[in-house]
Amino acid sequence: MLWFFGAVISVLFAVADILLISDSKKISARINIIFRYLFAVNLTSFFIMKYVLKISDIFQPSLHSGNYILGYSALVFAVSLFVLLLKGFIFKVLELEKAEPAHKKSAKILKIIAVILFSLGAVAYNATVWGKDAYGDLSPDQILINLISPVVGNEVGVYYSIFEGPVLKSAFFIAIFTLITFSPYKLVLNGSEKKHTLISEMALRIISLTVSVAMLAGGFTYGITEFQLKDLFSAYFFSSSFIESNYIAPSDADLKFPEKKRNLILIYLESMENTFLSKDLGGYMDENLIPELTALADEGYVFSHTDNKLGGFLPSTGAGWSVAAMVNMGFGLPMKVPTDGNAYGSAGNFLPGGTSIGDILHEQGYEQTVMFGANAAFGGLDHYFNLHGEFNIIDHSAAIEKGLIPDDYYVWWGYEDDKLYEFAKDELTRLSETGKPFHFVMETADTHAPEGYLSPNAEKKFPDQYSNAIYYSQAEAVKFIRWIQNQPFYDNTTVFIIGDHLTMASCISEQVKDYQRTCFNLVLNPDESLKNVSDNRFRNRRWASFDMFPTMLAGIGVQIKGDRLGIGTNLFSDTKTLFESCGVDAVNDSLTQKSNFYNENILAKPNN
Repeated sequence: MLWFFGAVISVLFAVADILLISDSKKISARINIIFRYLFAVNLTSFFIMKYVLKISDIFQPSLHSGNYILGYSALVFAVSLFVLLLKGFIFKVLELEKAEPAHKKSAKILKIIAVILFSLGAVAYNATVWGKDAYGDLSPDQILINLISPVVGNEVGVYYSIFEGPVLKSAFFIAIFTLITFSPYKLVLNGSEKKHTLISEMALRIISLTVSVAMLAGGFTYGITEFQLKDLFSAYFFSSSFIESNYIAPSDADLKFPEKKRNLILIYLESMENTFLSKDLGGYMDENLIPELTALADEGYVFSHTDNKLGGFLPSTGAGWSVAAMVNMGFGLPMKVPTDGNAYGSAGNFLPGGTSIGDILHEQGYEQTVMFGANAAFGGLDHYFNLHGEFNIIDHSAAIEKGLIPDDYYVWWGYEDDKLYEFAKDELTRLSETGKPFHFVMETADTHAPEGYLSPNAEKKFPDQYSNAIYYSQAEAVKFIRWIQNQPFYDNTTVFIIGDHLTMASCISEQVKDYQRTCFNLVLNPDESLKNVSDNRFRNRRWASFDMFPTMLAGIGVQIKGDRLGIGTNLFSDTKTLFESCGVDAVNDSLTQKSNFYNENILAKPNN
């Protein structure tokens, strides 16, 4: 199919060359022109794709997104047109002549409209391409929430990437289009007897307007399709009572803590998927990228979506990025688009009506710390952990204040995971000496899209950076967990290790086909009462990240009447999750829609 479209386009331009430019009547000469276009144009197009655009696997459309053939066809068209025009001007068959200027205001207004429409379409298209390359399958709720929430703490390279990507590309194409649209020349064909105007000023105006409308429609259609922006209509215009009907308020729940309260450690591993397992272990890779984590899983409990030992939670609405994952697992609720004026990430205003695991443990006298290598202000996480549990926050800014890193130190998102683990050891040691039960949360970052951060200490075992970053990161995580297991406090500590969300790296999101992607999860050393739980509670489960909320409490020995909190279910129990009782698609469709209950009682502080 790829070759077919390229051949058809180049042959059509060869015919145009024969009719307009070439003066030879010989059949052999005309065939020669066709073959030159056919091979030279397509060869040039492939060269540009491979060595200029840096596209890999150019002869395998199945490995690329659905617009790959369309993009190749557009490139062949552009190269063919360039060759035709260049040949025409060289042989002086084509000329540019000063056109009579259009004095009507309507003509100028149409040109301005054409440039505006083209600009909007170009920005939409290039921004979508950049977003897909940089972050993979961004969800519409993530896009909107991040637009209306603080963007402090973002990795600085992202801003350079935005400028070098959609901004620069759009500016270039808009400039070219504007110069052509406002060109004072007309294209003339020098015939044997007289000149013929091929493209007049009016024709150029019509062509410009047509191209601009096509670019607008194409750019926005591509963006809407790739980022499922139609779901935003559901968030604003369709209401559902699903959350209200299934929500169990933690403040009203019957929770019984054990007499001796257990410590809880929660380690979020950035973008850690079961996809990284080898195929023989239920993953997608030819070689296992997470061997140490695989071995560690034999020592604990894994909630799997299949018969395999290793598996995880299924994607759910409002859970597909780090902040949202923390909300789901912390509150037992999705992170939903704010549609009634409230927002995330301002002081005292991060789900003020919700009750998180931090709130519950704070009330029980737990000492709580959360650690990031990034700035906690990104996505409003500082407000989240201050409002819900009065956590001690150790982020990039705090590390500078404490003298852990120099004032000007900035690597990746702040400071790298090598340092995070060392700082975490010191903090866990401090927590264990307070005489209180403790709750420690940390999130790694070195496996973040698009290619991860590769430590100077990492072995370059694989040909690509992302695989090396994953391999090194999981090994360092296990080293850290081994350290925890060797500490005096471990006997009374439950450890949850979980991938926060599916990776947004395009090398995974666009190339992994016909495979159910899930995140890694592992529970080590749960409460003694759970160590004889039936194996069927760990196999063939349909569960979401919000089910972690009651599951983590159960893991430290808390008895939950009814085994449900938020909209989550205790996975150690035999109670069905919402995914199991209602169906995965039905739940996600309902969560996409607006929830007045969520807006009035979770996003805002209830009046009563």
